[in-house]
Amino acid sequence: MPNLTPDDMVIAARGVTLTLGAAAAPTVILRGIDLDVARGTSLALLGPSGSGKSSLMAILSGLERASSGSVAVAGLEFGTLDEDALARARRGRIGIVLQAFHLLPTMTARENVAVPMELAGMTDAFARADAELEAVGLGHRLDHYPAQLSGGEQQRVAIARALGPRPDLVFADEPTGNLDTATGVAVMDLLFERQAAAGVTLVVITHDATLAARCDRIVELADGRIVADRVR
Repeated sequence: MPNLTPDDMVIAARGVTLTLGAAAAPTVILRGIDLDVARGTSLALLGPSGSGKSSLMAILSGLERASSGSVAVAGLEFGTLDEDALARARRGRIGIVLQAFHLLPTMTARENVAVPMELAGMTDAFARADAELEAVGLGHRLDHYPAQLSGGEQQRVAIARALGPRPDLVFADEPTGNLDTATGVAVMDLLFERQAAAGVTLVVITHDATLAARCDRIVELADGRIVADRVR
């Protein structure tokens, strides 16, 4: 990767390690990760199960703290923030799309997208939710509950929810894992389309080399280390 200035970067990670378990029998998950990610790009974290990619995502998204090293996201040093400040920092800066959708079953598609924005203090949350759901092809399903939607439709709601606040960064962790092949391809087409339209940075966590190849850049992990870093 070429050298990036701080203004170019949405992620700047240095010497990130993660060790879990008791001191007498520690399990080392990440072993000194250095990673810069440019704004507006798409990046794949590629690797087999156990390589550390999901743990790295958890640290970069502020859901897990590194054992050592530093992580700056959208100009904020995560290591200097307490838990409340970290939660506030994630709002509006980071969107997450997960394999399991994680939609609230008692809320409609509109509410699933709007309520997190409303809780974050956005006054136009429901109008923005309607616009995002229209953009992912669900303008006719606004008042449907998750149980009334297909798996592909639920993942589209999750994409709308992640992109609604116009975050700096969106993580997608095995986003097609619960979908059949054709639906998975369609959902990823949509995710890349919405990422480009919104100008956000997208980090895809996957073990699928074909999916990874759709990103601008592929960072490959093995045994908690970066073993390859290539730009398409």
